[in-house]
Amino acid sequence: MFPGVYLGACQTYGVAWRSSGGLMAFTIRAGRKGDEDLIFTLLYELAEYEKLLDRFHMTRETIARDCLGEPPRLSCNLACEGDAAVGIATWYWTYAGFAAAPGLYLEDLYVRPQYRGRGCGKALLAHLAKMAADAGAVRIDWLVLDWNKPSIDFYESLGATRSNGWYTYRLEGEALKKMGR
Repeated sequence: MFPGVYLGACQTYGVAWRSSGGLMAFTIRAGRKGDEDLIFTLLYELAEYEKLLDRFHMTRETIARDCLGEPPRLSCNLACEGDAAVGIATWYWTYAGFAAAPGLYLEDLYVRPQYRGRGCGKALLAHLAKMAADAGAVRIDWLVLDWNKPSIDFYESLGATRSNGWYTYRLEGEALKKMGR
């Protein structure tokens, strides 16, 4: 945990979701101006968990611009239990060309460790699935690190499947700059 962790307050408006076991009630809402510290903290915790702090370049200013600006480049939903923020999903719309329909790409999904196993991740995904279905989307896509067995098991328990026959490629850093010349 980094110094100055901001736990923030989630005001109780948005979509209420109760876990199937009735153990925990969550409120899911869109991020909004004033949530910069909270979003930063949750994404920092995710980068720390994924051992990717060396790639974490988010700042409160980039969050204000990219997640909370008009229009947002990256949408953000927060899961709250009472006033405590317990999870986050960041995502954006895509387009499935062959299907001629929208898709949704889940960039980040994170639930604080003390809240895992209580339905929060499922609530966030269910919220995104409803938004996607309501928009006529044909799929939700995301990546998971190959070592992250707890997340893989969680996703597969929901019926998600690994895409076979496709490799993820990335053009970045010097290769991106060289290609762009």
